[in-house]
Amino acid sequence: MALTSEEIIAELRSLANPDNVQGMSRYGINPHNTLGVSMPVVRELGKRVGKNHILAEELWSSGIHEARILAGLVDDPKQVTDEQMERWVLDFDSWDVCDQVCSNLFDRTPFAYKKALEWSEREEEFVKRAGFVLMAELSTHDKKAPDEKLLPFFDIILREANDDRNFVKKAVNWALRGLGKRSKFLNQHAVHTAEKMAQIDSKAARWNASDTLRELNSEKVQARLK
Repeated sequence: MALTSEEIIAELRSLANPDNVQGMSRYGINPHNTLGVSMPVVRELGKRVGKNHILAEELWSSGIHEARILAGLVDDPKQVTDEQMERWVLDFDSWDVCDQVCSNLFDRTPFAYKKALEWSEREEEFVKRAGFVLMAELSTHDKKAPDEKLLPFFDIILREANDDRNFVKKAVNWALRGLGKRSKFLNQHAVHTAEKMAQIDSKAARWNASDTLRELNSEKVQARLK
């Protein structure tokens, strides 16, 4: 018999660990409505539950941190709508919920490329982060896409390189490095973008450029791309 959202939430509450919440907050995870259930436990619960779009919406509406991560694991990307993505992204209040939902669900929807472009222009910190997390995940997960499909991301990454908010800055960095490790062709574009980024009068942009060039020009990355 399938678990109901009430049963799942009750199980999550039974696994609550306040000590874990304190530890998570030290890594920048929002402790509000957070139970402290570890990701391996949440993932295992997701496997037991299976795909269920309606259940995912019920879990999301609970507002519980781990239930929302679980919602991203059990939702069916084929049933996700544009409206749902816009509604959920406005609820993002912690980097891990943002990253988990984008990497487990949103990047597998038909709207992923469009949302990556749209959200990267938005001012809300976690909405903008979501745009760049989608770019990073699409560069890894969408293996069938031609490299040319990802080229528009470079101009956007350069445009937003001076955003010094930590959760945006690190997502911009993640996206650029992810693109640069996908292929030799995209590596060259990523290196060129990072070199232009280094010329921007911005501490965030210079940090991003330095960190990206260090990895993408490394012997390890270049050897793998060859």
